[in-house]
Amino acid sequence: MFIGIDLGGTNIAVGLVSEKGKLIASGSTPTMSERDYTEIVKDMAVLAEKLLKENNIDKSEVKAIGIGSPGTIDSDNGVVVYSNNIRFNMTPLRDEMQKYFDVPVAVENDANAAAYGEYFASGDNASSFLAVTLGTGVGGGIILDKKIYRGFNGAGAEVGHTTLIKDGEQCTCGRKGCWETYASVTALIRQTKEAMAEDPDSLMHEIVKEYGSVSGRTSFDAAKRGDKTALKVVNNYVEYVAEGITNLVNIFQPEIIVVGGGISREGEYLIAPVRKLVEENDYNKLLRRTEIKVATLFNEAGIIGAAFAAKALIK
Repeated sequence: MFIGIDLGGTNIAVGLVSEKGKLIASGSTPTMSERDYTEIVKDMAVLAEKLLKENNIDKSEVKAIGIGSPGTIDSDNGVVVYSNNIRFNMTPLRDEMQKYFDVPVAVENDANAAAYGEYFASGDNASSFLAVTLGTGVGGGIILDKKIYRGFNGAGAEVGHTTLIKDGEQCTCGRKGCWETYASVTALIRQTKEAMAEDPDSLMHEIVKEYGSVSGRTSFDAAKRGDKTALKVVNNYVEYVAEGITNLVNIFQPEIIVVGGGISREGEYLIAPVRKLVEENDYNKLLRRTEIKVATLFNEAGIIGAAFAAKALIK
């Protein structure tokens, strides 16, 4: 048995994962990220112990724990070097977790963990595989020769912080025009609100009244019902997503790219036009093309990937 933990800015998700990658049980609790890291890790441990008890699994059956965290990670020492989303700075997650569980603990970048999970689920044993997560930000994970690529210093694969538009929208990283300021769900919500303000007759206003707030689904739901303003938002968003993925394809020419995050539940309605734009703009016109598809694990990817990172420690 392995425990996988997906640490997010809003929620902590914890899962019990079998050796073959089956998610046996999971639960979540608010992160309340302004707190000290010791309190956050304690909540992880308490939730893990609760899941074990509820499923009649003895703590001794846990062989290792994996934690996927935002930020730059020193995976060798289990330390979050820096995270601007949770405000960790040289935070020793591994040592703190081992106060509760005396087992090996892997600490991995959250996007890397999600990519690792998706690789085992739908990577088809590819030698090169990329996962892009469209969420609060834009995360990326790169698998080369079946191993997570971290860069020489653990800070690699921050694909969301490549520049899409020079001097563009302000990013939380301090730069302007990062891909995630245009292709994240946070960006999509901003774009939707701006379009709604310009068009008071848009169907999006009715959808927001129905659901209570603007979400990543608002423009997509309205576009599917023929709203022209919403369709413009969706088309612009698709272009932003495709531009960044084209850059990744031109750099890596990976066998497979999967797109995850909550908005990927739109399926082919999102991915088909993205795929078309990438194929039109990909530098490679003569050789085998990168396969672009929707991720399959959705919210489970980070948990399962973290668990597999933990499993790798005991081989």
